[in-house]
Amino acid sequence: MIFDTHTHYDNAAFDEDRDELLMSLLAAGIGKVVNVGASIESTKRTVKLTEEYPFIYGAAGVHPSESGEMAEEDLLWLEELTRREKVVAVGEIGLDYYWKEPEISIQKHWFVRQLDLARRTKIPVIIHSRDAAKDTLDIMKAEKAGDVGGVIHCFSYSREIAREYLNMGFFLGIGGVSTFQNARHLKEVIAYAPLERLVLETDCPYLAPVPYRGKRNSSLYLPLIVRAVAEIKGIEPEHVERQTWENGEHLFEIHQS
Repeated sequence: MIFDTHTHYDNAAFDEDRDELLMSLLAAGIGKVVNVGASIESTKRTVKLTEEYPFIYGAAGVHPSESGEMAEEDLLWLEELTRREKVVAVGEIGLDYYWKEPEISIQKHWFVRQLDLARRTKIPVIIHSRDAAKDTLDIMKAEKAGDVGGVIHCFSYSREIAREYLNMGFFLGIGGVSTFQNARHLKEVIAYAPLERLVLETDCPYLAPVPYRGKRNSSLYLPLIVRAVAEIKGIEPEHVERQTWENGEHLFEIHQS
């Protein structure tokens, strides 16, 4: 079975066939899914999905690009959600400098506040970092994020930065980009990092693997990512499936079948 540690099945891209698709996952070998909040509204939808599907777990948080909407009462609401058994992480949180809004100072403020929320509630974080390598790492070091633990979602930086996060005890999220021909740096990271520190993800509906690049992504394409990781590391796909399943369960402290 395969564990998809990062999805957005609440996204409108799935409005036409969401239930049909989700109900097909178990038969396709996808045993667990974490749906990840990106805003207050998407976190609400995520919680609903965890209530409707036994194999779906949730992360509650606000993406940096949506952090301009946050207020103190939202942080209190997120904290209440973390008490739910099936809410297993705070995320996705972090920094995104690809987009020009909100201001960097606002992104940093709510990044730190949500890191602190995870520390207080003793659950891991799902980190989003785009075009913000140094600032993300600096904040995580300053805030001692290694004491919180979690995953660097859709890891896209160098082997040197990967080493920093691995030394902090973080997992690296590996998705469809691993199948792209021009993903040289990511492939170097996959070869370098211990398999015990990698988790699989789709980020669906985004970042579909080759040969579906540019189309709607889903957990059904995870075997292609398994195969890519196996080829890079020179091991059997079954080994990748088994170890990354265990890694996902360990990361989110989900141990029931």
